[in-house]
Amino acid sequence: MRNYIIKRLLLIPLTLFGILLVNFLIIQLAPGGPVEHTLAKFRGMNTSATAQLANTAQMHIDSGSRYQGAQGVPEDLIKELEKQFGFDKPAHIRFWKMIKDYACFDFGKSFYQDKSVIKLIGERMPVSVSLGLWSTLIIYLIAIPLGIKKAVTDGSNFDIWSSFAVILGSAIPVFLFAVFLIVFLAGGTYLQWFPLRGLTSDNWEELSLFGKIVDYFWHITLPVLAMVIGGFASLTMLTKNSFLDEINKQYVLTAKAKGLSQNQILYGHVFRNAMLIVVAGFPSLLIKMLFTGALLIEVIFSLNGIGLLGYEAIMSRDYPVIFGTMYIFALLGLLLKLISDITYSLVDPRINFEKL
Repeated sequence: MRNYIIKRLLLIPLTLFGILLVNFLIIQLAPGGPVEHTLAKFRGMNTSATAQLANTAQMHIDSGSRYQGAQGVPEDLIKELEKQFGFDKPAHIRFWKMIKDYACFDFGKSFYQDKSVIKLIGERMPVSVSLGLWSTLIIYLIAIPLGIKKAVTDGSNFDIWSSFAVILGSAIPVFLFAVFLIVFLAGGTYLQWFPLRGLTSDNWEELSLFGKIVDYFWHITLPVLAMVIGGFASLTMLTKNSFLDEINKQYVLTAKAKGLSQNQILYGHVFRNAMLIVVAGFPSLLIKMLFTGALLIEVIFSLNGIGLLGYEAIMSRDYPVIFGTMYIFALLGLLLKLISDITYSLVDPRINFEKL
């Protein structure tokens, strides 16, 4: 296992390089950019009649510009913007500089916020981590026992009705369920049991330690509940099918013939084998909860998390933030996948990754 871990760790830099290269090339081909974004804002503010006349007079100066919307903008300003955003250098030089900086975890500064990318990520990360960890924990605490129960009572009324509830929950979009929770429990129209936005109250600093804990869970209840509803269905069915597959195997029949109780068979023999596929899916579920799944929830509940940060960066073409968050996402995903493989081996020593 040690050699496998070393090989996987050595592959991480190469994988990150490939991810950055592909996305860098895509960004170069994508329309728009920070310069055009800034020019659009510049022209949007410049709406007076005098400015319009000045723009018309200068259109011939900038007619050859490679930026859409650059007409009427002084050439010096365009060059200054290119220098500010680093576009005065060829693409390959910018890419290699980015690779060198990222190797030292230097992600540079945001184009539009006077903060370093690592500081922005550090400020937003606790929100996403809170949502992701609590959602993943609750999903596993619900889905695994429910999946086991459904496997043991396969075909019963409980199995049928619980399957209906699980499928119904998975069919409802997460954002729609989040809006439903806000309207009925936080909007004031019906009940106002929970706060509408944020993870803490305005007077959070003035609260006692116990008051801070209560306030935190009071704010996070609805966002986590919305994420759990949309995430536990697939894990529940995966757990059920995995246990059903193991229950029908010969070694279970042998254990029953020896007089072992159902709990002894289920948790002493079946559980280890059936949980392999569930353990293998943990990294992808955690990454989904941390980043992808939390994006809409962060927008709806006004939570300043890492998903919202990445979305805002894409919309404003803030390239340092885009690549910085992507680099962190990819690195965490690769490390979590390695941890999953190690856990896989610990759960079932028969699995040997050394041959891979």
